[in-house]
Amino acid sequence: MASATRTSFTPSYCRRVGAAVLLVALADFLFYGQPVGITVFIFAIVLAAAVVAMHPAALNDARVWLKPAALFAALLPLVENVSPLSVLVAIAALAIFALSLAGRLRTRPARIARQLGLFLLAAPFRFARDFFRWRKVARQLGQRRIRLAAIAVWVMPLTLGGVFLALFGAANPIIEHWLSLIDLYALLDKIEVVRLIFWLVMLAAVWAFLRPRLPRFFSRIRRALPAAPVARPARTSAEDVLFGKAAILRALIVFNALFAVQSVLDATYLWGGVALPDGLTYAAYAHRGAYPLVATALLAAGFVLVALRSGSETSRDPLIRRLVYLWVAQNIVLVISSILRLDLYVGMYALTYLRVAAFIWMGLVAAGLALIIARIALQKTGEWLLSANLLTLSATLYACCFVNFAATIANYNVDHSYEMNGPGTGLDIYYTRSLGPAALPALDRFFDHQKKVFLTDKRDPADAFIETRYRDARKNWRTWSFRDWRLLRTLDKRGPLVVPPGYQPAMPDL
Repeated sequence: MASATRTSFTPSYCRRVGAAVLLVALADFLFYGQPVGITVFIFAIVLAAAVVAMHPAALNDARVWLKPAALFAALLPLVENVSPLSVLVAIAALAIFALSLAGRLRTRPARIARQLGLFLLAAPFRFARDFFRWRKVARQLGQRRIRLAAIAVWVMPLTLGGVFLALFGAANPIIEHWLSLIDLYALLDKIEVVRLIFWLVMLAAVWAFLRPRLPRFFSRIRRALPAAPVARPARTSAEDVLFGKAAILRALIVFNALFAVQSVLDATYLWGGVALPDGLTYAAYAHRGAYPLVATALLAAGFVLVALRSGSETSRDPLIRRLVYLWVAQNIVLVISSILRLDLYVGMYALTYLRVAAFIWMGLVAAGLALIIARIALQKTGEWLLSANLLTLSATLYACCFVNFAATIANYNVDHSYEMNGPGTGLDIYYTRSLGPAALPALDRFFDHQKKVFLTDKRDPADAFIETRYRDARKNWRTWSFRDWRLLRTLDKRGPLVVPPGYQPAMPDL
């Protein structure tokens, strides 16, 4: 009885094909030749519903609502704004959701990340592989097989039928007239190769979620590898000398001393107000040290992981553990110093996308170092450390989906510009405009202030051109997003800018 129930719950191959075709048709309506926006969220929700329909047995779980709720939360960034990051988060969430419903998902974050990577690696080829295994799948599901002979028997009737039709057309003027109405060239012109490619790509994409599977070639490779060699009596080697307990102890003493010198120099010159050598400015001192110090912290983290492997002799030595705690703490201070260096440099000049990314990256490095201390103190495994770092990275990327970095950069640069009585340099108008429509509210404040100071309007019509084109693009309902809705409300409060007649923008790519 249980076997019969399980079989009844198993969706047929044809059901998957039908669902995939419907999803491709929906994708064609939503995406082909159209701008993207809320349509990505709609398609993701429909795809998730199709995945649930393919695995109805998963609905028997008492906590079944947890998975859709988590998926919905992961898809919310698509409502806020469609960006490469929000799409990446949505794809990862849909893949994990599909694997979990299929009962193929592990429980630990590190293993889930590995499965996710394998799934995405094999996803483009899943449909092609299943297509060539059609007869095998049909046999497993107890359905009729499509034989090559069933297709071949139609070759002769159709060929001779075409010959007879041509002869009748030559003999009968009415049939000839009907045949003349068939314009093969016009039919070929209506066939869009790009659209066919789009259909195939979407079919391969949705099929991977409707039939989630993990590739097995890695497990086959492991089985094919020879067995581990028999352990031999331990002998002192060069590795034991270079990375032994004595070497690591001396290395930690030297490293702690060097890092202490660097920390004292930062505290003296950057934060203590001591004058720098001639020809060296505080901004240059801060900028030169920001990125190399992060690289230093990463190298230090790698050394700690190698030196204090789980179960090693060095990991059990109390003195080495204390020195590691001190050194990692100094690395965290070093990363914080790098963040403060970058903040000092940005305050003197301006904020950019790369500098925002540097802030985020430095924060992740500091969090990773703190997790290394936690791993050593709690005596956790390397898999625990990897899982904790993956969770930290995932949470950071998810939070970044809701941050309007273009508006943040524009507001910061305007507020800290020299023209707005800020501590920074003059505002780079060209770069601010290159941030797109999200920078318009910040530019509004900037030019309003300039108008009050100089009693004249110096605003370039390029802003009006950017806004007009932005408003025109948002007339299509497919482009709606919560972020655009908020921006349009802000722009509507001050009224639309008008493009002068005959104006041609100097930056047509905006």
